Amino acid sequence: MSGETVLRSARRRYVVVSGLFWLPIGLAMAPGVLLFTERGLSLTAVAACFAAHSLTAAALELPTGGLSDVLGRRPVLAAAGALNAVAFTLLGLGSTQASLALGMGLMGAGRALSSGSAEAWYVDTVQAHAGPDADLRTGLARGGTAMSAALAVGTLGGGAIPWLLGLVPALDERVRAATGHLVLPLSVPALLAATVSIAFVLYVLSALREPPRERATLRGVLRGVPSTIGGGLRLGAVDATVRRVLLTAGAAGVAFAVIELLSPGRTARLAGSPETGAVVFAALSCAGFAMSGLGSALAPLAARLARGGERAVAAALGVSGGGLLLLAVTATSSRPLPQVLAVSGFVLFYLGIGAVGPNENDLLHRRVERGRRATALSVQSLALQLTAATGGLAISGLPTGPLPWLVGGTAVLAGALLWIRRPAARSAAAPHAASLTGG
Repeated sequence: MSGETVLRSARRRYVVVSGLFWLPIGLAMAPGVLLFTERGLSLTAVAACFAAHSLTAAALELPTGGLSDVLGRRPVLAAAGALNAVAFTLLGLGSTQASLALGMGLMGAGRALSSGSAEAWYVDTVQAHAGPDADLRTGLARGGTAMSAALAVGTLGGGAIPWLLGLVPALDERVRAATGHLVLPLSVPALLAATVSIAFVLYVLSALREPPRERATLRGVLRGVPSTIGGGLRLGAVDATVRRVLLTAGAAGVAFAVIELLSPGRTARLAGSPETGAVVFAALSCAGFAMSGLGSALAPLAARLARGGERAVAAALGVSGGGLLLLAVTATSSRPLPQVLAVSGFVLFYLGIGAVGPNENDLLHRRVERGRRATALSVQSLALQLTAATGGLAISGLPTGPLPWLVGGTAVLAGALLWIRRPAARSAAAPHAASLTGG
């Protein structure tokens, strides 16, 4: 098999894995907040459940990234899918805050296990066949587009399913009665997500082949993971580029907390009912994820037009921050024109975020070696998860209106400022790459 054939195959498999992992998350996302409130949870309790997800993911990010670097990408990804299958089942059937929080926590564990493993597998494969200077941005962009497309399709389906079931009241009542009111129309997408997660596990086990590794032993894993984690923690301390990537991830975490916590309720209030709100929010999320996919696809072009990945990241973050500011200035109005501006702000946020990822991670992968790649991506995800958890809890206590949206927009624009001027010590940073990759 020629090198070019191997690269095309790796790119295709990376795209499929990205889509299959994020499709069930999209299915459960659209009705998620509304399902929790339908189960009787307050907004603060919903924020606590989301914090369970983020804090669990944050706590496990580095250990699981180290596991991926030591054990291999495939077993860690398969474990992520299995945990997600259990988590979505709990979310679909859980009726108490404890069971829903447990489901969110397990989903956070699955998120931590998956964090960076598929991307690390792709970069490993490309560089093994084409060398360290091989083009990464194109494949990363396609993976980001696949993720966004899966989220778009998933959220659209996840919002439409409860609405369609609500059109048949007799079927709804029959399902509720047969399941002791455990299965609601809003919980059906989560149960479907569990099924897709099982398909993800089967695909990972059959399709992702890795270069041979030394047979791992328990003693070797216990010894190797901590040292890998230690190297990952040192990345941001000694390399300016990696440090900016981590700070930008933290800013994005605050923004995502605002979007994910406040958008469903804002949409439901305008729509008039939870089921209608779910389908409207699903359509809105679909548009947002489609724009994120477009942003990912345009990331290589953005880098060429901006004459560098750093400038492309700054411009994309500026677009995202501007979108959140549009959502802030329209937060208290229900008139048509402000709502059109709000929708524009929503899609601009996702367009910019989509363009950030491939350019930012292209810079990251060129600073980190194979043996620490998943750990580096886990450190990046850790920064996002921690700020998402703490930001969500803080934002849930703020008064409704423009203020929470302004907080998110300010965080993203502050992240953009990090990339506008390259540090004076940049030229001296290159030798650090050798020390980072040397262990």
